[in-house]
Amino acid sequence: MNIAFKPQTPLLDLDLLKTLIAIAETGNFSAAAEVVFRTPSAISMQIKKMEQLLGRPVFIRDSRSVTLTEDGETLLLHARRVLALNQQIIAQFIRPDVEGTVRLGATDHATEQFLPAVLRRFAQTHPCVAVDVSVEHSDKIIEMVNRGELDIGLVTRCSNINDTKKGEILCREKLVWAGLKGGIAAEQTPLPVSVWEEGCIWRRSALSGLEKQGREFRITFKSSHVAAQKAGIKADLAIAPLPISVCGDDVVALDDKYDLPALPDFAIGMMISKNANAPVCAVADHLRATFADQRV
Repeated sequence: MNIAFKPQTPLLDLDLLKTLIAIAETGNFSAAAEVVFRTPSAISMQIKKMEQLLGRPVFIRDSRSVTLTEDGETLLLHARRVLALNQQIIAQFIRPDVEGTVRLGATDHATEQFLPAVLRRFAQTHPCVAVDVSVEHSDKIIEMVNRGELDIGLVTRCSNINDTKKGEILCREKLVWAGLKGGIAAEQTPLPVSVWEEGCIWRRSALSGLEKQGREFRITFKSSHVAAQKAGIKADLAIAPLPISVCGDDVVALDDKYDLPALPDFAIGMMISKNANAPVCAVADHLRATFADQRV
């Protein structure tokens, strides 16, 4: 009796899928190597192994970065599903030491620039801790933490003032005057300015600096959302005080030729509720470690 054996379908190792996701999210092999705790050469070998296994390229490489091919985009989608399913399976048999829900409040800037990567990595290490995020301005977040409505708050604060009411400093960042690359808004009189809500330290620093200069200005945009601020800048309708990390592409830090007032550095502070439980402490520790690692 002849028995025909079908060729076995090759299996993609979970470590290969983790590496694929890390490269897609960081944009280069070196940064991905730090995420998955491997050397860049080991990362290159993993990708070569993956592409040989699939019989087609998943990345387009150049001297500065790597981007996914169309097949790579498809693989990335499945990789995330497979890793999520793996976490669900493990959770059915291994009860985690930490589980629960953490209520996190954050400003628009912190939410857009930092939280996606932070929460994604936290979910990988603490799959049974849910993090519910509320996006508010700093004053509202402070009130909600003090009333016990939030467990953790990420707020904007001065970097050179010891203000315990606004929590410990997670990172410091440079505040700059941002405008459209090649734009003329900064040359106009009165100067068109886009600012956030009353009480925002970015607004206070910018407007007080202009007033001390005796500079004539008008507020053309009011928004607590970075995307709206940048929209005004990209339309060349205003300039705005923004973190240096927000600048990029057509939104640039304006140089000294415009004689704009100097802006102070600012910080992202973390407030923690008085009755913090294990899940809250786990999120807080993760935020500390991540911001320290990023060295913003």
